[in-house]
Formats: sequence, C-alpha cells, structure tokens
Amino acid sequence: MVSARRKLYKLVYGTRYDKVPWGQRVYVRPGERQIREAQWRLRIARTPVISLDEYRERVPLGEIEEYLSCMLCGESRQQKLFEPTGGKGWRYHVVRCPSCGFLYRNPNVRPERLGDLYANSYSKFLTGDYAENRQRRYRLVMKSFGPVFEEGRGRRLLDFGCGAGLFLELAQERGFDASGVDLSPDSVEQANARLQALPVPEGGTRARAHFGAPADIPEIAAGGFDVITLWSVLAHLPRPLDDFTGFRELLAPGGVLMILTVNARSLLLKAYGSKWSGFTKNHLMFYSSQTLPTLLRKTGFKGVAFAPHYGDTVEAGTTRLAPELRRRLEANVRRSDGGNMMRALAFADEEAIARWRDHLKIHRL
Repeated sequence: MVSARRKLYKLVYGTRYDKVPWGQRVYVRPGERQIREAQWRLRIARTPVISLDEYRERVPLGEIEEYLSCMLCGESRQQKLFEPTGGKGWRYHVVRCPSCGFLYRNPNVRPERLGDLYANSYSKFLTGDYAENRQRRYRLVMKSFGPVFEEGRGRRLLDFGCGAGLFLELAQERGFDASGVDLSPDSVEQANARLQALPVPEGGTRARAHFGAPADIPEIAAGGFDVITLWSVLAHLPRPLDDFTGFRELLAPGGVLMILTVNARSLLLKAYGSKWSGFTKNHLMFYSSQTLPTLLRKTGFKGVAFAPHYGDTVEAGTTRLAPELRRRLEANVRRSDGGNMMRALAFADEEAIARWRDHLKIHRL
C-alpha cells in the first residue's frame, strides 16, 4: 500500500519535492491541502455517531483504562475515527466529539494509573534521540512569542513536565528563577544532575526539578509564577480541566501559560490517519486552535495567542526551501491552521493581556 502510494506521488509530482522534509511535503505539493481537507470532511461525514453505551459494547476496556465522555463539552456520543498502534504492541482508539470536534483516546488512562506510562526508564527516551534537537525547538517557540521569554530576571517560571531538565537549562541561562516538576523519578534525578553541573548567571538562581505534582511540593504549591510552560505535555493530561484550573491558580497576576503540543488540525493527521506521528503511546488527548480555547475559557484564562509552526528545520534555516516553496508552505499552514505542532500562549488575566498585546495578536476568551 505504501509502495503504491509512493509510486503515485512520484508519477504526479516527479522528484521536485524530494528534498523537502517529509513533514512539510503535504503543505507544498500543489493541490494536496485541498485534497486532504476534502478527505477529512468526507471521513467525518461517513463516520457514524454512536452513544457511549454502544461504544462500550464495541471497544474493550484495558486494565488501567476508563470510558470517557468529552472532557470539554460533556457530550457522551462519539465517532470512532482512528486505531493507532505501535511497534511494541501498544494499541488504542481515538474518537471525535460530534458536538465540539475534540479528539481524545477512549478508553483513556485512569489518572491514578498515569504513572504506569512513565515508570520504565522514560528518561532514556527523553535524553536519547528525542533530545537531540529539543533545545533548538525551545528557542524557536520562545522566539515566536517575542519578548515574553527574552528576559527572565526577576520572574518565576515553572516547567510542568520538565523531563530531564533540557528547558530548565535554558530558563536558567535567561535569568529565570526556574523550577520544574515531573512524574518520572529518574528524569528528575537526571535533570538535577544536569543543572548542578551548569554555571549560574550572575545574580541568578539555580533551577531545580522536583518529583511529583505541584500540590505535593510546598514551594510550588504556593504559586506566584510569572510563566508556566508545558512542552509537549498537554496531550498527556487525563484530567485537563482540573490541571488547568490548578495552573491558573499557580500564576501570578499578569502571568502567562505557554503550550506546545501536537496539533489535531494538522494536515499530516488528515493525510495519514492512524499513522500520524502525534499518536504516540503516551498521548491521551489532542487539541487544536478550535478546541483549546474552550479548555482555557472554562478554567479561568482571559486570552490566547497562537504562533504558526512551519517545521523546526525550516524555521532554523537548516532546511532551505526555494522561495516559492517557502511561500507556499507558510500560506498553506495559515490557511489550514495545520502546522503539525500547535504553539499557544494563554493569558491569566487582563493585566497579562495589557502587558503583551502590543507584541502579540491576542484572542479574548
């Protein structure tokens, strides 16, 4: 099937796009955006809407799982769209809420069993191939939100889901009084070892990672953070309304919450379905610029700004596209809201909006 598809692409497009990174090809090949959008609309129209009771009868429940209704709007009906699988035998089902369009895993992992997904040396993943270009990605996202991240002196930052401390290292370099939390004990151990080996900027403080949830760590639970970051964390949260209510309470007046997550409106999802790279073993829920504002509004945030994602290597300049292809890529990402990653900045209150509105296009919630 894959070989036949490649032969068809070669016949239609020739070799002109062979040097374009795989993740950007669907955005630059003529007509492909329109085709993928039409395929998605057809998929939605053809997929039956069923009750939760019907769904329970069709899909078995795993040991650490529970059935869910939509976390964002409460709708119990659903459309069964995808069945991602992995090389080590994992498999799950992804459904769509017919009322608000939210995509989520169902059955989902019970919150008290979430640690099961990270118990087996998760830090080896975070510091292996995955980590190779992480700090480049962090810098690109921070750059896309302008002065919000340029200067950290006198500002407190919490990195929720800090992993092995790769971002805490950058936050410390920029002068933030930075802390991190994570559910992986070996990741926290590696993060603190990394941070202890780094010099502290003059007048700055050494960043530190903590094991557990924010409520379990007194200095974190006290709140007062100017910035909270969620680097590829949002898709891992089984109770997002509870978590985001907590994030809002941890922010100081004028605070912001930065989110990087896989984008559920990605053209790559529409093109590759269950094979989409955003469907990984540990991902539970999948957001877009259409569904994230609902989560933010329900948990007390007052505004949100989005920044496009054109691909890390393209933005960093290590992949050079011809000007025509670069223009087509950027235009199709904007038109489809379909960058493969979603970058968002949420504003806690009117003070935060007033502080940054001259630098960012902010949508009030």
